[in-house]
Amino acid sequence: MHSKLAAAWSRPRAEGAEGPRPRDFALVVALVAVSLVEGAVRPDLAWPSATMLVTVAILPVLLWRRTRPLISVAVMTGSTSAFALAQAAAGLDPNALVTTAAFLTVPYALFRWGSGRDRIAGAVVVAAGLVFSSVLGRDPLADTIAGVAFMGGACLIGALRRERVEARARLLDTVRSREREALARDLHDTVAHHVSVIVIRAQVASADPRDTARVAESLGVIEREAQAVLSDMRSLVRTLRAPAEYAPTAGMDELARLADPGPPPVTVRLNAPEELPGIVASTLFRIAQEGVTNARRHARGATGIEVTVDVEADTARLTVHNDGAPAKPNSGEGHGLQGMTERVALLGGEVTAGPDPAGGWTLNAVLPVHAEKREA
Repeated sequence: MHSKLAAAWSRPRAEGAEGPRPRDFALVVALVAVSLVEGAVRPDLAWPSATMLVTVAILPVLLWRRTRPLISVAVMTGSTSAFALAQAAAGLDPNALVTTAAFLTVPYALFRWGSGRDRIAGAVVVAAGLVFSSVLGRDPLADTIAGVAFMGGACLIGALRRERVEARARLLDTVRSREREALARDLHDTVAHHVSVIVIRAQVASADPRDTARVAESLGVIEREAQAVLSDMRSLVRTLRAPAEYAPTAGMDELARLADPGPPPVTVRLNAPEELPGIVASTLFRIAQEGVTNARRHARGATGIEVTVDVEADTARLTVHNDGAPAKPNSGEGHGLQGMTERVALLGGEVTAGPDPAGGWTLNAVLPVHAEKREA
């Protein structure tokens, strides 16, 4: 129990908390205007002017609810409790403007963005204020139940929203990690091939250094292979962790073998040179493989799948098109597409997928062929 409490207390703040934002200022201004109008037209308010002034004075805490959630909760709770106490001391039933419903965004923000200590301390403040205000009401039990329902609901929604966002972030990190490992495998095989050629040619040149023709030929091969290695290495924009075991690198030959009579039939058209950087060829294959798999699994009523690869001087373009209806919502599609997007992004390219204006579904991927072009 103590370890769970310590973990909850030391939990850091959620990422992405910013403020005040322009829309926050617009929200406060709109709420101030609504408060003034409501205070002027409601006949049941015993202290209409005071109620309006207190509400307007508290509204600015909404500006800092994300960046200072604990302070915002403390100011909101303390101010509303003090005003309720003043009304009770005057013999009045505590009441407030409907506009104060916007204050529920403060406990929501506390559990959405706050650190562990902010959450725990803020929960104590909210609970104390809720009990205090309920005791001052005409029906303490009903007021307490209503307060718990509204305040507790806002806190719960904020906590659930944070868990969902963080779970999504963890999923994306897992996808990125898997794609980096796959790229690392491909890069290892590609580099190992080129380095092996360099070593063999260096041995040939050193065997008889007086044979100038053979030495010159070997140096030319070494230069070309070294440039190929550098090109593949520069294809990665960050350091990748390579696992100990490697699978053979797939490339354009494997991509061509994706052709299948079906159903649905898969046709492959390649317009690519034989000498394509290994890391680019393997990436084109992985994306085409994933695109064909997704089309077979999720496209409804597809009668054919077309895979097209066009390689120009600086760019490789891959298209996977099927003529079926789009997948139903929540069909499980999405993680594979995210993986393809991450893989291509690491190489400086981009992936798009969606309904085709001419019918069906199309996946497009664009990859730079040479690292030097990307860096420019």
